[in-house]
Amino acid sequence: MKLSTINTGYFKLDGGAMFGVVPKRLWQNVNPPDEQNMCTWAMRALLIEVGQKKILVDTGIGMKQNAKFRSHFEPSQQELLETNLVENGVHFEEITDVFLTHLHFDHVGGALSLDKNEKIVPTFPNATYWTNERHLYWALNPNPREKASFLKENIVPLQKQNKLKFIDVTDNVLWQEHIAVEFVYGHTEAMMLLKILTPNGTLVYCADLIPSAGHIGLPYVMSYDLRPLETMEEKSKLLEEAVQNNYTLFFEHDKSIECATVIKNEKGRIQIDKTMSLEDAFQSR
Repeated sequence: MKLSTINTGYFKLDGGAMFGVVPKRLWQNVNPPDEQNMCTWAMRALLIEVGQKKILVDTGIGMKQNAKFRSHFEPSQQELLETNLVENGVHFEEITDVFLTHLHFDHVGGALSLDKNEKIVPTFPNATYWTNERHLYWALNPNPREKASFLKENIVPLQKQNKLKFIDVTDNVLWQEHIAVEFVYGHTEAMMLLKILTPNGTLVYCADLIPSAGHIGLPYVMSYDLRPLETMEEKSKLLEEAVQNNYTLFFEHDKSIECATVIKNEKGRIQIDKTMSLEDAFQSR
């Protein structure tokens, strides 16, 4: 099994929205905001090469959105998706599976692109795209709170072109050999995390449960989360497991830190132990 970080670019979100009830005086040192209170965030995908499969986990925003949309989030360097894949010897046509943790625009937007005729087509033409029926129904029938995050053009074309397959909503279901899926409900309905078992330890793709190293603390919960108290419970459970089993946590949105391990301090609080790149995390063990 080979694991590689695939940077799909950066975008900006309001710092207060990203850190919820935590005061700015505390979070501004974690991710310093600009003059409009916007912080820069990564959209860090993961490439898993195992056997004959080349699996991409999440896809970033992509490049098909209009100027008005882009003005809200200031996405940049979206070309990095293709560049990073090619640097790892993989082209779009070679991706066999795209695992979508959830269908918010910053995770699924790059799954589809505009062709020369301005038609929306799958970015990875030979891939199977994976979600779950519970989350798909939720995304196609959005509540007012999440409506702006679920864009029809990111979802319906995959459905109409029969590109979607579904994972059973069962805790710790084994999706592929050595790759388990855990379902969480605080951020959105049935978001999927990946636990990847390697000979050198377990990597957890945290998606938006723990979007950055700055969200390790329990009160650091995004205002975007549908059920923030449930997020805190789910995060606490995962972090306890991470301490006990020495998991490596992979952060999708941290602009600087790819991975970290955690420990429990003398006060019983879980905190970052070591930060590292994905490459270093699994070369050093």
